[in-house]
Amino acid sequence: MTIRRIFVRAAIVVLGTATIAPAQTLSGDVVQDWQRMKQIMMGIADAMPEDQLDYASTPEQRTFGEQILHVAGGNVMLMGFLGAEVSGPSVDRRNLRTFGYMVTSKADILQALSDSFDYGEAALREFDDDNLLERVTGPPFLGQPSRVRLAYFVIGHAWDIYGQMVVYLRLNDIVPPASRRGV
Repeated sequence: MTIRRIFVRAAIVVLGTATIAPAQTLSGDVVQDWQRMKQIMMGIADAMPEDQLDYASTPEQRTFGEQILHVAGGNVMLMGFLGAEVSGPSVDRRNLRTFGYMVTSKADILQALSDSFDYGEAALREFDDDNLLERVTGPPFLGQPSRVRLAYFVIGHAWDIYGQMVVYLRLNDIVPPASRRGV
């Protein structure tokens, strides 16, 4: 066998088994980070037993369940400023009426959280890299952020509430999912 044939066969084997990484884009990165945030928030939200969803670290604080709904409501309200065509689910945290139904169980709360992230992902998928860099009229405290800045502000908000939820779990002797061995 000639050197050329060996090289060609080796190249076919290497190229045939290599995985091709998708082209990295800003829009792809934002969607991927949003999906990861959903996974993290769904995990921590599910960690608290249903009979402890009304736990609050002090009477002045939101309950664990209210923290979850706060993230869900924030996701929907803030991602609405992106200007996407997709409609967001309705949220009324005052009456625990969320996304058109009364929130009465852990399953309802988790569904509300999941729906809010699904809405955010659908909204983000409408924008390419150039669109994400465009400025939008955001909430008064953000002024006119770029769409990408707004998306990462919402992710940062979820991380803030995540940190509070970790404390709630720890005060109930529950190890947060991200702190468990093998995770």
